[in-house]
Amino acid sequence: MLTLAPGVLDGLKYDERGLVPVIAQEEDGTVLMLAWASREALDATVATGYAHYWSRSRRELWKKGATSGHLQEVVAVKVDCDADAVLYLVRQTGPACHTGSRSCFS
Repeated sequence: MLTLAPGVLDGLKYDERGLVPVIAQEEDGTVLMLAWASREALDATVATGYAHYWSRSRRELWKKGATSGHLQEVVAVKVDCDADAVLYLVRQTGPACHTGSRSCFS
């Protein structure tokens, strides 16, 4: 179960679109992907324990794996020292990349 200390996400610095970059990293250290999140997406992630992002192309909240089944169970959420980036530590089901690769980084 995902738990966060109170207020961890309150000091985040969002860009002019109200978004913050999120890196998804597998528990084994593999960097899987980079996406963007709104406060709504972060709140949905914390509430459900599954990664949510903001789709810039579709302009909507997006639960990773909702259509593909390649879910990301979030184990921890961390904020960087400048409070302008987020790290999701996840348990990935299937590939993380839309190309079918485990990681979007090769």
